[in-house]
Amino acid sequence: MTSFIQKTFRTSEGRRWLQVLVMIGALVLSLLIAQTNPQISILVVIAALPIVAVGAYLLVRYPPIGFLLIIAISTVFKIDIPPIGLIATVILLLTLLWVVDMVVRQREINFVNSPTMTPLVFFTAVVILSFIVGQLPWFSIAQVPIDNQIGGVAIFILSFAAFILVAHQIRDIRWLKWMVFLFLGLAGPAVLIGMRVVPGWRQLNQLLLHPKTTGGSLFWLWLAAMSFSQMLFNKKLAIKWRGVLLAILLGYLYLALGRNRAWTSGWAPTFVTLFIIIWVARPKWAMPLTMVGVASLILLFQPIYNAVFIGDNEYSAVTRLEAWRIVGEIIKVNPVLGLGPGNYYNYTLLFPILGWYVEFNSHNNYVDIVAQTGILGLICFIWFVVVTWRLGWRLRNQVPADGFTQAFVYGALGGLAGSVAAGMLGDWVLPFVYNIGIFGLRASIYAWLFLGGLVAIDQIRLAGGHLD
Repeated sequence: MTSFIQKTFRTSEGRRWLQVLVMIGALVLSLLIAQTNPQISILVVIAALPIVAVGAYLLVRYPPIGFLLIIAISTVFKIDIPPIGLIATVILLLTLLWVVDMVVRQREINFVNSPTMTPLVFFTAVVILSFIVGQLPWFSIAQVPIDNQIGGVAIFILSFAAFILVAHQIRDIRWLKWMVFLFLGLAGPAVLIGMRVVPGWRQLNQLLLHPKTTGGSLFWLWLAAMSFSQMLFNKKLAIKWRGVLLAILLGYLYLALGRNRAWTSGWAPTFVTLFIIIWVARPKWAMPLTMVGVASLILLFQPIYNAVFIGDNEYSAVTRLEAWRIVGEIIKVNPVLGLGPGNYYNYTLLFPILGWYVEFNSHNNYVDIVAQTGILGLICFIWFVVVTWRLGWRLRNQVPADGFTQAFVYGALGGLAGSVAAGMLGDWVLPFVYNIGIFGLRASIYAWLFLGGLVAIDQIRLAGGHLD
């Protein structure tokens, strides 16, 4: 390993990268020292600097390692670092390395030729403009603190960055396979922990994902989407592994409809996902299943209604509708660009909700997007969803049949539909800084990573690369 690094840094390109890595390492060191507490020695941080430099170099040479790192961190551990969280820090580092690589080595900035890039570029511009106009005094009450506004901007931009990084840096389908099966392999045990059948599950739940908080709606949604699509449509996957994926899926369904039935965000979007996957992949199967489902809803409406509206779900529905109405009133002062990231949260104090003057959020991604970035932001998001769906819809018939890639496309289309549905139940896709927050990226990031995989597949296909 040492000789490899020495040989690499003897070249002119290697020396340029050494200079860049030293600067990045110094920046990381400064941030770590600033956050150092009495239990962490500065000498330990300094000693780790060479490891950081080597790790950064490996990420430059093999960027998809960064995506595996994100999946491993977000799937397994609850540990986070202030002020922006571990996942956000990794995405920021990967983005910085990608940009520096284009400037230093490639000496040009190129975006892939994909219709998905344009709405994200426009959306980024709208977010920045909304942040600027958000400094205006829209109401007789102060905006949220500037650091929280910046955090709101970061949630948008880092989510977009994750999608763009995967789209640009995966040029071998094997990396995408690693991402999917690493996620399934690490996330699968969360089902057993949630079912409380693993010895020591209480202790494990303190370290690993919690079904409703750290895991988040999109964690379970994408776990179901990828396990279902690979199990059912990847005919090249060994039967024993397809059996394992079936067990994961059944375990999730047992958990979602049993212990966590009151948590609608944990199961409703996933059923949308599975429904769409069937319709996209096997419409002949979907038609009779849909008819049976509709008939069941009609005949069993009251029992189903009673099963869904348990706990505080009915009260939650009433308060959310009222919250949407009030946020709609707030949005009227600047419907085009919104009030800036996070700002509407403070302004809710001026409008009583069910007789109470309290701060609240909408618990709805689309209301949040309009409140923060206006109608322009919502148009950009819808534009992105439409072009991403069209890309996946086209790819489903352009990739090899009955293998990993086609199953991935089916799962991504279902996951996209389910994520859109999840946005109606909470700020799961683009977390709101005052609700799920920037630490919620550890769950929402799956959608952006795997949807970016659709663009990567398209680029590999256009380049004549191997897809299965």
